[in-house]
Amino acid sequence: MTEPLYREDADAREAEATVTEVNDRGGIILDRTIFYPQSGGQPGDSGTLAIAGNTIEIATTVYAEDRTTIVHVPAAGQALPAPGETAALALNWDRRHAHMRMHTALHLMCAIVPFPVTGGQISEGTGRLDFDVADASALDREELTKRLNGLVTADHPVSTRWITDDELSAQPELVRTMSVKPPSGSGRVRLVAIGANGEIDLQPCGGTHVKSTSEIDGLTVTKIEKKGRQNRRVRLAFAH
Repeated sequence: MTEPLYREDADAREAEATVTEVNDRGGIILDRTIFYPQSGGQPGDSGTLAIAGNTIEIATTVYAEDRTTIVHVPAAGQALPAPGETAALALNWDRRHAHMRMHTALHLMCAIVPFPVTGGQISEGTGRLDFDVADASALDREELTKRLNGLVTADHPVSTRWITDDELSAQPELVRTMSVKPPSGSGRVRLVAIGANGEIDLQPCGGTHVKSTSEIDGLTVTKIEKKGRQNRRVRLAFAH
């Protein structure tokens, strides 16, 4: 198991860790990491590992099959470390911070669109959510843009807290996604709250987020698309 430091401090840009294994595909496994592994529609982090005087470029980060071990995937041609060596981790921060801003923006979109979420994805400078809604007129691009930016400029705090699996089972309304269920079975589930008491949005999420909605800066709803009989895709982009 890799200790996911990003869950407690998404703003950490550097850390030290120990190499525990290099798998048969060349993936580097550490005892702990600030690198977020691809999941929940958020891309895996990139950056560098400085080990014994060598700098290893990390192209992306993914989960191993056990979903508790995190694998740092080096770019082609990198020298690989040995187990037991100490690594100095450094994120590609601009890329990660953009993912944090957009991920939080998608939570704001959940807050203002009162329909179940059927899918989502974060890309470079953009993001999208799919909603189960039959009537396309229920979604207006300009109105959504206005309401999103109102929440951004209001500078609402963003925080995390933990509840038990049983507490989540007793509050099924917290789960907005239809296709992806929050991880359970470990005894506790992480909630992301927007607003002092989660009054803007409150839902299970393992992703990385900014500490305040004002960090998102401006947003634009660029397109609303029909994807199937009831599926509507709302696309977002940063305005700046």
